[in-house]
Amino acid sequence: MAIDEAILESVSAKSQPPTLRLYDWAPYTLSLGHAQPVTDVNFPALKEKNWTLVRRPTGGRAILHADELTYSVCASTDEPTMSGGVLESYQKISNALLCALEITGICADSKKKKDSDSGLFHDPVCFQFPSDYEITFKEKKLIGSAQARKKNGVLQHGSIPLFGDISRIIEVLSFSDELRKQDAKERLLQRATTLKESLGNDISWFEFAASVVEGFRQKLGINFDSGSLTKMELARTEQIFNEKFANDAWTLRI
Repeated sequence: MAIDEAILESVSAKSQPPTLRLYDWAPYTLSLGHAQPVTDVNFPALKEKNWTLVRRPTGGRAILHADELTYSVCASTDEPTMSGGVLESYQKISNALLCALEITGICADSKKKKDSDSGLFHDPVCFQFPSDYEITFKEKKLIGSAQARKKNGVLQHGSIPLFGDISRIIEVLSFSDELRKQDAKERLLQRATTLKESLGNDISWFEFAASVVEGFRQKLGINFDSGSLTKMELARTEQIFNEKFANDAWTLRI
């Protein structure tokens, strides 16, 4: 999360070009949305599993980052990919991700959310239902994304579960009783899926990462140059991490 923000600062200042970053997580990490209450977390269960906790700079609800590919896109607000409003830029990135899935053999969908989903607004789990232009396969959410706009820059990042039990997140969230917990687990299994479940076979992180890059190239007309963090970005990453993401004043603030 700190790296994403450091890159966002660089591209906002136009000292670096727009950046697509692909990564995964170790150890598994529960991330809360920017405005999500920390009371949604079952801290004893989180500690027992040795999973960590972070609060995202973007909105939405809880995501368990496990066995997934995470993408982030950082660009200045005047870049064509991010032009227009939030939904317009969201849809452009969704088209690139849909292309990546098609390359792997999955014909997914991206559309406006259904009004019937509004009843789950207070559920703590991000993957319970799709937001506008998030990606589903056979009515199950496959990619969860969120966006933040700061000054002259835009950060959009998202979680793409590759395999594993999508309902594991329920074990580290708080519910008033066991019945509500079980209901949430069953509802999540009905509404969310993984790449392996959708595809019917395994796909490696590196294989799908290549498909994501190709999807962005085809749909957005982007020619990529591979790169590493600059010395300034590395320094800012450490500073942002220490001041923000490693600080309970940020993580537990709500």
